[in-house]
Amino acid sequence: MGKRDTAIFLTAIALTVLGVVRVFYEAAVPTASWGLSFRQEGSAPVGTAGMEQLRQYDAAYLGDTREKVLYLTFDAGYENGCTEQVLDTLKKHQVNAAFFLVGNYIERNADLVRRMVEEGHIVGNHTMHHYDMSKLSQKETFSRELTDLEELFRQTTGKELPKFYRPPQGVYSQENLKMAKELGYKTVFWSLAYVDWLNDKQPTREEAFRKLLPRTHNGAVVLLHSTSKTNAEILDDLLTQWENLGYRFGTLEELFV
Repeated sequence: MGKRDTAIFLTAIALTVLGVVRVFYEAAVPTASWGLSFRQEGSAPVGTAGMEQLRQYDAAYLGDTREKVLYLTFDAGYENGCTEQVLDTLKKHQVNAAFFLVGNYIERNADLVRRMVEEGHIVGNHTMHHYDMSKLSQKETFSRELTDLEELFRQTTGKELPKFYRPPQGVYSQENLKMAKELGYKTVFWSLAYVDWLNDKQPTREEAFRKLLPRTHNGAVVLLHSTSKTNAEILDDLLTQWENLGYRFGTLEELFV
């Protein structure tokens, strides 16, 4: 083999290796806490894992960016006296949202949970105990965190829990995503959120709008905490502003079509 042929051969091998590494890298999902990088105002952020990476596990953080649609979700580990106002506002705007709840919340706030269901909202699985699920490597242990909440929801509402899962604190692993999919769940991350969960350091109305509105983008999966007094107070105006910007509100079923 001449020098030229040898060079071509070695180059082909190198490109093949790089291609394999690239495919592996793109397919791999790291163990991480979900995070976002906003690179341009009004545009969708880049997530810790990409859409194609997540799609293989029936997971998503973003909808169709060609359409002015928002997916409104709330997380709740406990009740802080704000959810009734949140539900009143959603009813006023005829917006259906998703509430990701833990076991403690359902046990202590059965009436609110039943109201969520009756008014057309999705109740999603935020696990029974809000553990760091990435540390639960045994499928049986992981599964119990989800199925115990399913049973509690069934006992509380008489209905089956919709199969949508949000990892506590956004901490996940590739194995978690795989196990959730095997249990029939779709994992829901988010593409728009802000620091709203600190009760002793609630953002002002102005701070909340300054964080949320410039980062609003097509297909956004919005995460708000229903424990936030600020969120309860601004929600009516926030929904109005989003509506005036031409956005409609989609459901999680639509997100995964």
